[in-house]
Amino acid sequence: MLDLNQLYQRDCIEGLSEIAEGSIDLVFADPPFNIGYKYDVYEDKRAAEDYLAWTRQWGAGVVRALKPDGTFWLAIGDDFAAELKLIFQRELGLTCRSWVLWYYTFGVQCKFKFARSHTHLFHFVKNPEQFTFNIPQIRVPSARTLVYADRRANPEGRLPDDTWILRPQDIPDSFQPNEDIWYVPRVCGTFKERAGWHGCQMPEQLLGRVIKASSNEGEIVMDPFGGSGSTLVTAKKLGRKYIGFELSPEYAARIQARLEETRVGEPLSGSDLPATSAPTTANGKIRINGKRVKVKAAEQQPSLLIPAILPETGT
Repeated sequence: MLDLNQLYQRDCIEGLSEIAEGSIDLVFADPPFNIGYKYDVYEDKRAAEDYLAWTRQWGAGVVRALKPDGTFWLAIGDDFAAELKLIFQRELGLTCRSWVLWYYTFGVQCKFKFARSHTHLFHFVKNPEQFTFNIPQIRVPSARTLVYADRRANPEGRLPDDTWILRPQDIPDSFQPNEDIWYVPRVCGTFKERAGWHGCQMPEQLLGRVIKASSNEGEIVMDPFGGSGSTLVTAKKLGRKYIGFELSPEYAARIQARLEETRVGEPLSGSDLPATSAPTTANGKIRINGKRVKVKAAEQQPSLLIPAILPETGT
């Protein structure tokens, strides 16, 4: 078994082979989507069969590493979501408990198709009869309580829905912490949370909900694709043990620096409040009537605090 609370700069398939069988409580994987994204040492545009064969390799390592009551969360885009769900469910024997849609604004803009603004989050368990799911950690008030004043409502609340919406400008007075729609912003280029050197950074608030629901303090969280390091950083903040792999030497060094700066019990980055989740950009520019206009932070209005108006460089 490799040492815990460590990030290893190595290929995840090789690393997973050295993880003791049945030793990991929770795995969160955000692998390359095979859509041509520019990584420094990984080719993200493989032939489909090659990509799927590679997925089977690291996927088998994940399943082997999970405890009998372990949980696996997979983040994946549209292009291979169906195939990967079948691989993990039909071929590798996991059970899909939830298929969550994480919906966000300020996504990838396309020329000849609707803008891509969501990611699939598959929630798998190894044993459908025995797994960790900490309901008290994630309960929210139900509509029976908030809307209908129904006495039949459970006073302890209900579980959140499986569509997590991140677009506050559509319902500016909604998305409060006591509601049942997840509101966690995508980590844009102007956010303080942004590491600044990896384009696919998961928000700590989203990872926090997953880690709180599917593991307990002191248990082990693993990330096979370190990326920006947010899974490991969030796990450390929440008092979990962690272990991860990252192929890129540069990314691995930067993740290690983030981990060294992180303290157990430190608050998660980001906010679940719509008015503060998308920060202003000091002396940044916004578009007004199609023109880019420079606006000082002091001049920006609360109504503009939405991801849709952030500078184009903040992807």
